[in-house]
Amino acid sequence: MKVNVLAFGIAKDIFGGSSVDVELPQPGTTGSLKLSLEERYPRLKQLASYMVAVNNEYAADENILIPSDEIAIIPPVSGG
Repeated sequence: MKVNVLAFGIAKDIFGGSSVDVELPQPGTTGSLKLSLEERYPRLKQLASYMVAVNNEYAADENILIPSDEIAIIPPVSGG
């Protein structure tokens, strides 16, 4: 199953663009997506934390994904 993942902030730099396609086994989960992304982009593991949003809501690792989901990587943000 192929999903498209949107990147924001530093994740754009890590991915080298604003989105990437990721192939996942079925059923794909948010957790398996994170593992796949961290294998493909080791710098992602160096972030203090990051969240995955699915269809505009933060998703837990056990969340089941489908190809039509809108998935985004939300890196940590700093304010001032």
